[in-house]
Amino acid sequence: MSSPALQAGASGKVTDFNNGTYLASFTLFWEGRVSLSVLLIHPSEGASALWRARNQGYDRVIFTGQFANSTSQVLSECGLALNTSAELCQYLDPRDQEAFYCVRPQHVPCAALTHVTTRNRNVSYLSKKEWRLVHRSNMGVEMMKNFTPIQVFPCNKSEDIKKKCKIGMKTPFPSGYTLKRKWITAFCKQIELNETKNINDCLKRKLIYLMGDSTLRQWIYYLQKVVKTLKYFDHHGTGLFKTHVLLDVERHILIQWKKHGHPFITQSLFSVKGESYIPREIDRVAGDNDTAIVITLGQHFRPFPISIFIRRAINVQKAIERLFLRSPGTKVILKTENTREMNLNAEMFSDFHGYVQNRIMRDIFVDLNVGIIDAWDMTIAYHTNAAHPPDYVIGNQINMFLNYIC
Repeated sequence: MSSPALQAGASGKVTDFNNGTYLASFTLFWEGRVSLSVLLIHPSEGASALWRARNQGYDRVIFTGQFANSTSQVLSECGLALNTSAELCQYLDPRDQEAFYCVRPQHVPCAALTHVTTRNRNVSYLSKKEWRLVHRSNMGVEMMKNFTPIQVFPCNKSEDIKKKCKIGMKTPFPSGYTLKRKWITAFCKQIELNETKNINDCLKRKLIYLMGDSTLRQWIYYLQKVVKTLKYFDHHGTGLFKTHVLLDVERHILIQWKKHGHPFITQSLFSVKGESYIPREIDRVAGDNDTAIVITLGQHFRPFPISIFIRRAINVQKAIERLFLRSPGTKVILKTENTREMNLNAEMFSDFHGYVQNRIMRDIFVDLNVGIIDAWDMTIAYHTNAAHPPDYVIGNQINMFLNYIC
C-alpha cells in the first residue's frame, strides 16, 4: 500500500484459506490518496520447485581457499560439503557441529588456510519449464491492474497511547509504515534520535557488537557519516570484510562489526583468521547493562539447504540463552534480513528463500527476550528491492535500535 506524494508505504497481510482463495488485508495507517498493489512473486509451482532445488545440494557456490606456504600461496577447493575422495582438511566446531572443508594441498598443513573467496557455479536443479517460472518476466506480476486509488479520510477515534519501544515487545505484521520517509512503528512509541548530541547521549559508555552480513556493516558506514564524533579505527587487513570499529574515546563508545562465519559469499578475498561463527562470538561477550548485540543472518544462506540455516539459528539461540544466564541486562536485537533485487539468480537468491528463513528465525527466537528490527517489513514498505537498502532505510533501522537500547 502506498501514497507516493506522501512518501508513504506499508505492507499488507495475506491470509491463505488453503482452498485456492486468499485474503489480502491492509491497515489504513495514514490519510489521503492510497494505491494498493498485489504482486505474485512466484506461483505455487515455482515456490515448490525452488524449495526442492534449494535442498538438493551444496555445489551452487564454489569456495576457493588460499593456503600460505612461506612466501607463496596455494589454492584449493573448499566448501560446506565436498564430493571427493581426496584427503580433506576439516575445520569443525565440535560443540555446535558447524563444519567447513578444504581439499588438503600437498605439502601444506591444514592450519595454513588464511583466506577464502567464492564464485557462483553454473549449475541448476530446475528443469527448463521450472526455470521459465522463475524468470524475471514471470516474477512479481501485478495481479490488480488498473486498481482505482482510494481516498482515506480522518478518523475521530482517539489515538491509543502506545508504550515506549523496549526489548521483548512482540512485533505484529505489518510492524509499521513509512510516512515522509520516516519509519513509524505500529506497536510502540518512538523517540526521534537524529542529531549527533541525542545519539551521543544514547550511546555514551555503550559497547555495541554488530554480528552478521554487509547489511549490518552499512550501519557502521552510516554512523560514521552522521555522528562526527565517532572515529574509524583501521583494523589491519584488507577488503570490506575485515573487522570494522568505530570509537569515541571521550564518551567511551565502541561499535564493532564482524562478519558471520561460513557460508559467506563474495568474490572478494576475505581472511578466515580471527573469525568465528556468531555463537562463539556471543560466548566471548561478557555483557552488562551497557552492552548491546545486533545479529542478522540470511542473505548468504539462501543458496544452501535449509538445514544449514536452521542449525545456525538454533546455535545462535543457545548462545543468547547462555549470555542471558551470565548477564541478563545485555540487550540483544535481531535484525531480520531484507528483500533484494528480483533480477538476480532466483534459484539461489529469491526472496522466497528469505521469507522462509524469516519465518524460521521468528519461530526459533519467539521465547527469547530480544528486540526485533523488521527489516523485511521495512524494505517492502519502502519498496527498495535492493540487497543493500539506501541510507534513509538504514537510518530508520538505527533509530529503531537506539529506541530499544536507550
